[in-house]
Amino acid sequence: MIKNLLPLASLLLFLVACKTEKKIEIVKEENILEKVAKAHGIENWNKIQQIRFTFNVDRDTMHFEREWTWNTKTQEVRGISRGDTILYNRKAVDSLSARADAAFINDKYWLLAPINILWDKDNLTYTYEERSLAPISKDSLPKLTVVYGNDGGYTPGDAYDFYLSDDHLVKEWNFRKGNSDDPTSSATWEGYEEVDGLKISTMHKNAEGNFSLYFTDVEVLK
Repeated sequence: MIKNLLPLASLLLFLVACKTEKKIEIVKEENILEKVAKAHGIENWNKIQQIRFTFNVDRDTMHFEREWTWNTKTQEVRGISRGDTILYNRKAVDSLSARADAAFINDKYWLLAPINILWDKDNLTYTYEERSLAPISKDSLPKLTVVYGNDGGYTPGDAYDFYLSDDHLVKEWNFRKGNSDDPTSSATWEGYEEVDGLKISTMHKNAEGNFSLYFTDVEVLK
């Protein structure tokens, strides 16, 4: 009788051990591109069907603006500049719409660069420094550098230095054309507004104070 009870006792001990064993959950560590995109609201992007914005530039006494409406699902784009209107689809850019598309990509990048770099992750390399001297404020900030590949896009091989707050919002950046050693231009990222879950920097200025690039009429349709 005792011998017959031994296998049953062993089975019970095994079941108890299984029940008390802690479940080990493997959590994937976010890389810096993901952290920056998340800080600017990428988790809410799939809910967005359309985004509208006006891109403005003031340089000395000159003012320039372009209006854009972008359907993120169909990729239809409507642009208005200097009284002219263009309608095109980003899935079928041709010789007539290429110039407008290049302008749209430039303006959209200023609006959504912290999210765009994650979308572009397969066409860039990046490095991260814990602290580096920011170009305008001269503060010591975390620095993310992305360098685009030499193939594809309107400005292949360009580089951007993103200077971040501790919560991964962009505070300043350098644009370096063709990955040059010296910045082609530098600007602040300020005037943050939350627009339906997206954190948008609505104002960018240079160090000299004679240039500002900013966004107005930013609207999102879900």
